[in-house]
Amino acid sequence: MDPATSANAAALWVGLHLFLLLTLSVLAVRQRRLHHVEIGDGAGEAPSLARAIRAFGNAAEYIPAALIALVVLAAVGAAPLAIHITGVILFGGRVTHAVGVSISSAATPARSVGMLATWIAYVFAGVALIFYAIL
Repeated sequence: MDPATSANAAALWVGLHLFLLLTLSVLAVRQRRLHHVEIGDGAGEAPSLARAIRAFGNAAEYIPAALIALVVLAAVGAAPLAIHITGVILFGGRVTHAVGVSISSAATPARSVGMLATWIAYVFAGVALIFYAIL
């Protein structure tokens, strides 16, 4: 397997996830400015701000470990397809979850599907990493 191809696959997904994090951050900052809140979530006075903060925060909690997995998969020469499968499931899950959190504080199908996809990406990446470790 060409390591450059695996690295290119990982670079694509790392780049896309960085832009997702940036987008969610900008959306949270826009809500802060709209509600004139410098820190915190406005003590419950701005539910849309609280949701924007959580959409970013949740992504920031889940994306880094998965990106480390993608980079390690590339470093061990994993098939680019394995990296792309992990990347697309994770990205789709993170976008879906962020949309779900942004529209409602309640449990929504988008939030559930987004978390499920994230966990599936974690499991897929974990299994692939263990496979390549003992191969």
